[in-house]
Amino acid sequence: MTAGLAESVGRVAVLGRVRAAADRLCTYPFACWHYGDSIGFEGLLAATDLLGDGRYEGFVHGAVKSWIPRAKPYRELDNTAPGYAMCLLYERAGDDAVLEACLDLAGFLTGRRTLAGVYVAFERAPLRAPYGDATLAPDELALLDDPGAGVFVDCLHFDAPFLVKLGQLAGDAQLVAAGVGQALALVELLQQPDGLFAHFYLERTGRTYGHGWGRGQGWALLGLLDVLEHLPEAHTAATDLRAALVRLADALVRTQEPDGHWPTPVADRRSFHETSTASFAAAGLARGAALGLLDASVCATADRAWHASLASVGADGSTAGVSAALWACTAPSHYAAAPVGFQVPWGAGPFLVAARAHLDTDTRSER
Repeated sequence: MTAGLAESVGRVAVLGRVRAAADRLCTYPFACWHYGDSIGFEGLLAATDLLGDGRYEGFVHGAVKSWIPRAKPYRELDNTAPGYAMCLLYERAGDDAVLEACLDLAGFLTGRRTLAGVYVAFERAPLRAPYGDATLAPDELALLDDPGAGVFVDCLHFDAPFLVKLGQLAGDAQLVAAGVGQALALVELLQQPDGLFAHFYLERTGRTYGHGWGRGQGWALLGLLDVLEHLPEAHTAATDLRAALVRLADALVRTQEPDGHWPTPVADRRSFHETSTASFAAAGLARGAALGLLDASVCATADRAWHASLASVGADGSTAGVSAALWACTAPSHYAAAPVGFQVPWGAGPFLVAARAHLDTDTRSER
């Protein structure tokens, strides 16, 4: 944690916000599974690490164990399952039932057809009309009725890290290869020339949409880090994936606003500052530097993002400025018009992960 932040808020007070945010997150109605569950569960595991309180890990363990008996038949939305967090849980708890459930889930996920090398998330993409007053062109209106299949940047936080980590745990090189393949294909399909990622790709139109969606950069950032952390440096894909990570990090450094936030879309400086983007960036940039995957110069950007993230969390653990679920929309204005003020896992989760990245764990003695 930076000295300025320690002086202005105080470590004990920051840990108090961590506890409040984790407690509030445990009251969220997780659906097992849906978008945001992955970062929510990773945030709760981070809270246990920071606070030395096993209740948060226990919450994750209980949720996973309650899902296992009713996991089958799998459904399409299980592509959002927090597989990487489940792998981390297995490492901590040593529960073989969790590992077996992960392997079964991986069998389902790797059985899906691919689109440009990426597993199809939805055969009917969850396209919606835009937030705000934008008018769609006739061809875009027609897509609402029949959007066809799509893949999403969120999947870089779901499939690739899960399969790589699970393959490592199970000693299964094919799972590792599948995860690496997903990461490479998503980078090829969604990363734009400026280093930022598009939100999604539709098979029907053969193009990407949602360039520079703020929170989407966070999904990509953490997903790339998760994969790279568990790949040997000599792996043939490591160079390309690290280059993609550096391009994304450079884009985030280049586009950060003076208040530590990013607009959404990132290129639209008139749009609102989505606070969850700062939390994701604070977590990912600091971690990337700590792992030696990013140059230490990104730490200044990470520190400003951490200041911004912390300022968005109240003493009661509530998060301000977090937008609703965006689903998918072909209108660029959709992102800036999204409603905000929601208490959701994609707000609290990245804040908790960022807190672990920025707080020195020796502060446990101060509690």
